Amino acid sequence: MIEPDTIKLLRECDAGIKMGVKSIDDVLDRVESTDLKQLLNACKDEHDKLDKELQQMLDSYGDDGKDPNFISEKMAKLKTEVKLQMDTSDNTIADLMTDGCNMGVKSLNKYLNQYAAADEQSKDITKRLINLEAQLAVDMRKFL
Repeated sequence: MIEPDTIKLLRECDAGIKMGVKSIDDVLDRVESTDLKQLLNACKDEHDKLDKELQQMLDSYGDDGKDPNFISEKMAKLKTEVKLQMDTSDNTIADLMTDGCNMGVKSLNKYLNQYAAADEQSKDITKRLINLEAQLAVDMRKFL
Protein backbone atom coordinates (compact mmCIF):
# COMPACT_ATOMS: atom_id res chain seq x y z
CA MET A 1 0.00 0.00 0.00
CA ILE A 2 1.24 3.48 -0.88
CA GLU A 3 1.59 5.73 2.11
CA PRO A 4 -0.44 8.94 1.51
CA ASP A 5 2.43 10.95 2.99
CA THR A 6 4.65 9.90 0.09
CA ILE A 7 2.36 11.41 -2.53
CA LYS A 8 1.71 14.52 -0.44
CA LEU A 9 5.44 15.12 0.00
CA LEU A 10 6.10 14.60 -3.70
CA ARG A 11 3.32 17.06 -4.55
CA GLU A 12 4.88 19.72 -2.33
CA CYS A 13 8.26 19.15 -3.98
CA ASP A 14 6.58 19.48 -7.37
CA ALA A 15 5.05 22.82 -6.40
CA GLY A 16 8.39 23.95 -4.94
CA ILE A 17 10.33 23.09 -8.07
CA LYS A 18 7.81 24.89 -10.27
CA MET A 19 7.94 27.94 -8.02
CA GLY A 20 11.76 27.93 -8.05
CA VAL A 21 12.01 27.65 -11.82
CA LYS A 22 9.38 30.36 -12.31
CA SER A 23 11.24 32.67 -9.93
CA ILE A 24 14.47 32.18 -11.83
CA ASP A 25 12.70 32.75 -15.15
CA ASP A 26 11.17 35.98 -13.77
CA VAL A 27 14.60 37.56 -13.19
CA LEU A 28 16.93 35.89 -15.67
CA ASP A 29 16.49 38.40 -18.49
CA ARG A 30 17.35 41.27 -16.13
CA VAL A 31 20.62 39.82 -14.81
CA GLU A 32 23.69 41.81 -15.83
CA SER A 33 26.51 39.69 -14.42
CA THR A 34 27.61 36.74 -16.53
CA ASP A 35 28.55 34.87 -13.35
CA LEU A 36 25.11 35.38 -11.80
CA LYS A 37 23.37 34.40 -15.01
CA GLN A 38 25.44 31.19 -15.25
CA LEU A 39 24.72 30.38 -11.61
CA LEU A 40 20.97 30.84 -12.06
CA ASN A 41 20.93 28.84 -15.28
CA ALA A 42 22.88 26.00 -13.61
CA CYS A 43 20.45 26.00 -10.69
CA LYS A 44 17.51 25.97 -13.08
CA ASP A 45 19.07 22.98 -14.87
CA GLU A 46 19.40 21.15 -11.54
CA HIS A 47 15.75 21.95 -10.76
CA ASP A 48 14.81 20.51 -14.17
CA LYS A 49 16.77 17.30 -13.47
CA LEU A 50 15.06 16.88 -10.11
CA ASP A 51 11.73 17.63 -11.75
CA LYS A 52 12.17 14.81 -14.27
CA GLU A 53 12.93 12.36 -11.48
CA LEU A 54 10.02 13.67 -9.45
CA GLN A 55 7.60 13.42 -12.37
CA GLN A 56 8.58 9.78 -12.89
CA MET A 57 7.84 9.08 -9.24
CA LEU A 58 4.50 10.90 -9.41
CA ASP A 59 3.62 9.04 -12.62
CA SER A 60 4.38 5.72 -10.95
CA TYR A 61 1.74 6.61 -8.33
CA GLY A 62 -0.71 7.84 -10.97
CA ASP A 63 -0.55 11.40 -9.63
CA ASP A 64 -0.42 14.64 -11.61
CA GLY A 65 1.51 16.60 -8.99
CA LYS A 66 0.72 20.06 -7.73
CA ASP A 67 1.04 23.60 -8.97
CA PRO A 68 2.28 26.32 -6.63
CA ASN A 69 -0.34 28.12 -4.56
CA PHE A 70 -1.89 30.75 -6.84
CA ILE A 71 -1.76 33.55 -4.27
CA SER A 72 1.83 32.75 -3.23
CA GLU A 73 2.89 32.69 -6.86
CA LYS A 74 1.25 36.03 -7.64
CA MET A 75 2.60 37.66 -4.48
CA ALA A 76 6.13 36.52 -5.34
CA LYS A 77 5.75 37.89 -8.86
CA LEU A 78 4.43 41.21 -7.53
CA LYS A 79 7.29 41.50 -5.02
CA THR A 80 9.79 40.82 -7.79
CA GLU A 81 8.26 43.40 -10.11
CA VAL A 82 8.03 46.12 -7.45
CA LYS A 83 11.59 45.59 -6.20
CA LEU A 84 13.01 45.50 -9.72
CA GLN A 85 11.17 48.66 -10.72
CA MET A 86 12.90 50.44 -7.85
CA ASP A 87 16.33 48.89 -8.45
CA THR A 88 17.25 46.58 -11.34
CA SER A 89 20.71 45.70 -10.03
CA ASP A 90 22.06 42.19 -9.60
CA ASN A 91 22.11 42.96 -5.86
CA THR A 92 18.31 43.20 -5.89
CA ILE A 93 18.02 40.00 -7.91
CA ALA A 94 20.32 38.19 -5.48
CA ASP A 95 18.27 39.50 -2.57
CA LEU A 96 15.03 38.27 -4.15
CA MET A 97 16.53 34.87 -4.93
CA THR A 98 17.89 34.54 -1.40
CA ASP A 99 14.46 35.30 0.08
CA GLY A 100 12.84 32.76 -2.23
CA CYS A 101 15.40 30.08 -1.40
CA ASN A 102 14.99 30.66 2.32
CA MET A 103 11.21 30.37 2.03
CA GLY A 104 11.60 27.19 -0.02
CA VAL A 105 13.99 25.62 2.50
CA LYS A 106 11.64 26.51 5.35
CA SER A 107 8.55 25.13 3.60
CA LEU A 108 10.20 21.93 2.41
CA ASN A 109 11.58 21.19 5.87
CA LYS A 110 8.10 21.73 7.29
CA TYR A 111 6.65 19.26 4.79
CA LEU A 112 9.44 16.79 5.44
CA ASN A 113 8.47 16.81 9.12
CA GLN A 114 4.72 16.88 8.43
CA TYR A 115 4.83 13.89 6.07
CA ALA A 116 7.22 11.80 8.16
CA ALA A 117 5.64 8.51 6.99
CA ALA A 118 6.69 9.18 3.38
CA ASP A 119 9.01 6.63 1.80
CA GLU A 120 12.77 7.13 1.80
CA GLN A 121 12.95 7.87 -1.92
CA SER A 122 10.56 10.82 -1.65
CA LYS A 123 12.35 12.06 1.47
CA ASP A 124 15.63 11.85 -0.44
CA ILE A 125 14.38 13.96 -3.32
CA THR A 126 13.02 16.48 -0.82
CA LYS A 127 16.38 16.68 0.93
CA ARG A 128 18.17 17.14 -2.39
CA LEU A 129 15.79 19.98 -3.28
CA ILE A 130 16.36 21.57 0.13
CA ASN A 131 20.13 21.34 -0.41
CA LEU A 132 19.82 22.84 -3.88
CA GLU A 133 17.85 25.80 -2.51
CA ALA A 134 20.19 26.24 0.45
CA GLN A 135 23.25 26.19 -1.81
CA LEU A 136 21.75 28.79 -4.13
CA ALA A 137 21.13 31.06 -1.14
CA VAL A 138 24.80 30.67 -0.17
CA ASP A 139 25.92 31.29 -3.76
CA MET A 140 23.86 34.50 -3.89
CA ARG A 141 25.85 36.07 -1.04
CA LYS A 142 28.64 37.33 -3.29
CA PHE A 143 26.07 39.27 -5.34
CA LEU A 144 24.34 40.97 -2.39
